[in-house]
Amino acid sequence: MKFAAGKTLIQNGTLVDGTGNPAVADAAVLIEDGKIAYAGPAADCPESDATTLDARGGTIMPGLVEAHFHATYFNVAELTDLDIKYPVEYVSLLASVNCQLALQCGYTSARSGGCLFNCDFWLKEAIENDLILGPRLSTSGREICSSGGLMDWNPEFRKIGMEGLVFIINGVEDARSAVRALVKDGVEWVKTYPTGDAAAPDTNDHHTLCMTFEEMHAVVQTAHNHGMKVTGHCRATEGIKNALRAGYDSIEHGSFIDDEGLDLLLERDVPCVPGLFFEKASVERGPEFGLPQAVIDGHQETLDGGAASALKILRAGGRIGLGGDYGFAWTPHGTYARELSFFVKDVGFTPMETLTCATKTGAEIMGRGDELGTLEPGKLADVLVVDGDVLADISILEDRSRLIAVIQGGDIKAGQLAPRHEATIPDVG
Repeated sequence: MKFAAGKTLIQNGTLVDGTGNPAVADAAVLIEDGKIAYAGPAADCPESDATTLDARGGTIMPGLVEAHFHATYFNVAELTDLDIKYPVEYVSLLASVNCQLALQCGYTSARSGGCLFNCDFWLKEAIENDLILGPRLSTSGREICSSGGLMDWNPEFRKIGMEGLVFIINGVEDARSAVRALVKDGVEWVKTYPTGDAAAPDTNDHHTLCMTFEEMHAVVQTAHNHGMKVTGHCRATEGIKNALRAGYDSIEHGSFIDDEGLDLLLERDVPCVPGLFFEKASVERGPEFGLPQAVIDGHQETLDGGAASALKILRAGGRIGLGGDYGFAWTPHGTYARELSFFVKDVGFTPMETLTCATKTGAEIMGRGDELGTLEPGKLADVLVVDGDVLADISILEDRSRLIAVIQGGDIKAGQLAPRHEATIPDVG
């Protein structure tokens, strides 16, 4: 991805730099050749012949990081639609639109939480080569699930197959083979399913253990040997602890963590990405899309447990990333910032805590905390300029029309000041 040459001075705004430090009123951010040269009080900013960008009294902050991104989910009502209905060529085109939407929503970076046909590796290549617009990607690929687990549902499903979405494994050797196949596709993260979920239309609910510890450990050993990281869909209490003991690098959801699990998480400094707005939307809009009441009740339990776990982790000093499972009919792409509003209004995070999770911690989860996530000298100039006080009303971030500029590497890629048209995702139902 090319850096913008020259200098840009962003002024007349309040700085929220992503570090968690207090906001700075009447601030300035100086960008030089695509990197942050200064961020702080305007009065202390070095003199410069830079082009100026007026923040209009709003907020200057790091670009957002979507920490659990599914580019190849395209607003489906059923998971069967992901693999069975559409060929890889069409999925790739839809995914490129989702990437553009993410950038237009202020998300300058994203970590994949699993991807059909390993498309996100090539999406990353296209974005980095400036062929399409999108967030800087940390890639994943086909997910790993044990036979009979969450992503291996019923006889019809198994007969048709989910080859584009998951590897179905039986035992340690299958686990190693699946990881080695991902190595050849060049992905950075291995996504697994150690536990079930309320959404499962069978007996694999959110308290079910779907992978053995031995399988999980084999995944970690093999992935780490090849320089890849491992994460897992972990809701069940024992599944969370198994993942941490196996050496997982991240926990997705962590819905029912107990004190022992929390101690393990903190000891190993493993981040957790709760992905909670999906649960709220499933409860509220489930009847509209024909979700069985038992499934809706399961989502309510997961919502309650996940919110309590997320707050417990944060208050204990753990790291929380924000993002989760957008691309379903009730959580469509382009609405990612609802997650941030939810964590403030429903979970009990402060706006500053939420923004830190959605910037600094997200970049750390991607493995790029030294480059991204905060507005500090030397880091890449991925900056979001917002019309309004985000700390006073975080829901402003839900409104794309309030984004003055979405900047990547010093270049305005989206927002009011970008010379580009907004993308829309087609109805594929």
